[in-house]
Amino acid sequence: MNRFQIADGVSLSRIAYGMSRMAEAEDTGPGAVLGRLDACLGQGITTLDQADIYGDYRAEAMLGAAFAQRPGLRDSFEIVTKAGVVMPGGRVAGARLRYYDTSRAHILASVEASLKALRTDRVDLLLIHRPDPLMDPAETGAVLDDLVRTGKARAVGVSNFQPHDMALLQDHMVQPLVVNQIEISLAAPEPVTNGELAYQQRAGMVPMAWSPLAGGALFAGARPALLAVLREMAAEKDCDIAALAVAWLLAHPAGIVPVMGTNRLERIARLTDALQVSLDRQDWFTLYAAAVGHEVP
Repeated sequence: MNRFQIADGVSLSRIAYGMSRMAEAEDTGPGAVLGRLDACLGQGITTLDQADIYGDYRAEAMLGAAFAQRPGLRDSFEIVTKAGVVMPGGRVAGARLRYYDTSRAHILASVEASLKALRTDRVDLLLIHRPDPLMDPAETGAVLDDLVRTGKARAVGVSNFQPHDMALLQDHMVQPLVVNQIEISLAAPEPVTNGELAYQQRAGMVPMAWSPLAGGALFAGARPALLAVLREMAAEKDCDIAALAVAWLLAHPAGIVPVMGTNRLERIARLTDALQVSLDRQDWFTLYAAAVGHEVP
């Protein structure tokens, strides 16, 4: 499997395994988590996508408990985690509502809590989870630089940032922002033309795509015309429609890394099916036209 280099000694697998829903699994114990990790490794998927708030602040600890059961396994993976969102009932005492906090104190406290939960001494990639209207770019930039300097984060980036948000933060940093994780799929194709992917390509950043299958909405009948095109092309190519939808992302020259999340082993075993699907330029534009509702001008 091809990989994307994001920093010295740090690369991402072509597809990442998303753990946002791992707390919803029927079995969340270390043995079950290890089974999912083994299924990922068997396909060359080594990038794990986490966040401090996932599973109501429980998902990181579930992964850490699995690592504790098999010493050395952590080094087989790249851990991506996120900070900057605060939820009531979580790690911040007195939080009355969901809000953003990109202050130095909060980011440092969040990273320390994540490292403890994950039972590791570093994360491979730390992302600021959402743009914060009250962000002091000098303060946030400095703490991200310090986390890389001290080795607690091997690389840093952002999530859900627009180009102007990234430019503002990057202007106050020494370390490069290497990733922006955004929503992009055939159900949300706007980044293809609104400048988001273009900015990341220009900056040499790797785009990560959350919800690459729109949380299953692509297949629920909400977009019947798009679903019909997916089914027809998938039949022609003898592949699953999910693999086809992910292949559409993989074909973009920006080098998009889809974040694929499922707790079912049989689905994990098929996460890399998209790598076997070949799309030519007309195939890609056929799917794009179905996604936006018309052919390009």
